[in-house]
Amino acid sequence: MNSLATSPHTRQMSAPLPFSRLRAPADALYPRLFEAILDRRIDPASRFTEDSLKQMFGVSRADVRRVLTQLSHEQVIVLRANHRPRVAAPDAEQTRQTLHARRLTEATLVRLACQNASAEGLKRLRTLVERERLAVVQERRAAAIRLSGEFHLQLAQMAGNAPLAHFLGSLVPLTSLAIARCQHQTHSCCAWQEHLALLEAVECGDGVKASLLMNRHLDDLEQTLLEPTIKHYVVG
Repeated sequence: MNSLATSPHTRQMSAPLPFSRLRAPADALYPRLFEAILDRRIDPASRFTEDSLKQMFGVSRADVRRVLTQLSHEQVIVLRANHRPRVAAPDAEQTRQTLHARRLTEATLVRLACQNASAEGLKRLRTLVERERLAVVQERRAAAIRLSGEFHLQLAQMAGNAPLAHFLGSLVPLTSLAIARCQHQTHSCCAWQEHLALLEAVECGDGVKASLLMNRHLDDLEQTLLEPTIKHYVVG
């Protein structure tokens, strides 16, 4: 039996992934707050508090605290006792290591997704690609970056291996933060086309092609983020 295969019983018993457990209205606050960070309306130099975020977004302090805790687990926000929350500032080496971990993880996850793809999961992914495309067309860069990361997380969820998907959930938001901080931007973006190609490979059950596309996608992302001479508007 293929070691990557997952039995139907295992798939049925898989628990919901930790990165999708926020409760309403905190679950509605998460994308708004994350996009404010990606859009640099809240940046590493910002001196924000739970109360200031409560006023900014018109939500309860408890909801703010839950989302900040979630973002802390994802290494986007740094929380320390007796200190204000602050946005993380990943350096080049941290970004390089994060992308290396993503390659190793997503090469396996995308092959599993090819084996375990469901009509419902594929529909969700296609919807995400379309939302990402619209965000790019409308020049909503922060939304495009967030939706791009969500594509990878949803693909991981469909793979049916909760521990690996959970691990990826700690890597993708940090990558999104690095992308948002990247100064090399133009007004073009091709990530949604790359995601569409990945989706089509998964739909066909072609694990070899999907893995190659994923590696190329992440290689291009690393080159864009870490090579100062290359300029792209990038989402990954």
